[in-house]
Amino acid sequence: MTMTTPEQHVGATTGLPALGPEGTRLLRLLDDTFEGWGVAAGARPMTMPPLLPAADLAKLDYYDNFPHQAVVAAPLDLERRATTPFDTTAGRFPSDALEPAALGLPSASCYAVYLTHQGTQVADDALVTVCSWCFRKETHYEGMRRQLGFRMREVVAIGAREHAENHLAEFTTRIQSFAKALDLPLRREAACDPFFDKGSSKAVLQRLTPVKYEFLYEDLAIASVNTHRNFFGERCDITLASTGGPAFTSCVAFGLERWLSALTRRHGSWAAAERAVLEAGANGAAGPVI
Repeated sequence: MTMTTPEQHVGATTGLPALGPEGTRLLRLLDDTFEGWGVAAGARPMTMPPLLPAADLAKLDYYDNFPHQAVVAAPLDLERRATTPFDTTAGRFPSDALEPAALGLPSASCYAVYLTHQGTQVADDALVTVCSWCFRKETHYEGMRRQLGFRMREVVAIGAREHAENHLAEFTTRIQSFAKALDLPLRREAACDPFFDKGSSKAVLQRLTPVKYEFLYEDLAIASVNTHRNFFGERCDITLASTGGPAFTSCVAFGLERWLSALTRRHGSWAAAERAVLEAGANGAAGPVI
């Protein structure tokens, strides 16, 4: 029987790899760990839909800020299907065979959280945790490092400015402690997300005070902490019950398959990677697991 390394998967070059039992077990262990961090901090676990209305994502400037990553979905046009069949040579349906694409496949889990809370009032210290399938068009795909479809666990803060800022500080410490216990050397680097108009005062502030930090293993970002200030609070009309003003938001994101890639590259096998996570938990670095 031919043996494969953890980085080798069916579909690895198409961005749609499959995981076997060992990878599935480790992914669930990691997700339970990260979800447990959120729940211990007071987060409400929620389940979000895999698709979102494209109109809602457009309202958040998603297609202006991330057009290179955007993936949309459309049903078949049943009237045109007979005259515009599936192209077996190209392996796809021609665009003429599809209805207009009114559904978006989000590139991050948190978009659904903000849209779910639109038009509501929240407490100063609201927290939500979700794990969703996310989708990003890339120039190329590579194993678990770069995928078309992947899972992202997020812990999202919605509330007062201090709450959003403290959330990121606390989870930064948690991520760094966990990585140390895993013997997984991570470096923290400032990054940029184009949430704000390039010429706006908020965009200038972002360049002076970064709103996103990534945690990288080698050249791979496996987690990030992100503040959006009151951008999503304003766009989604999420207000604070205490003041009536727009809520501030921040999120901590974990790319689960990317964690699998980093751990197996560092420790050499599924078994060794799983053992490292279990030992970190036994030593208290992983925190509570639900």
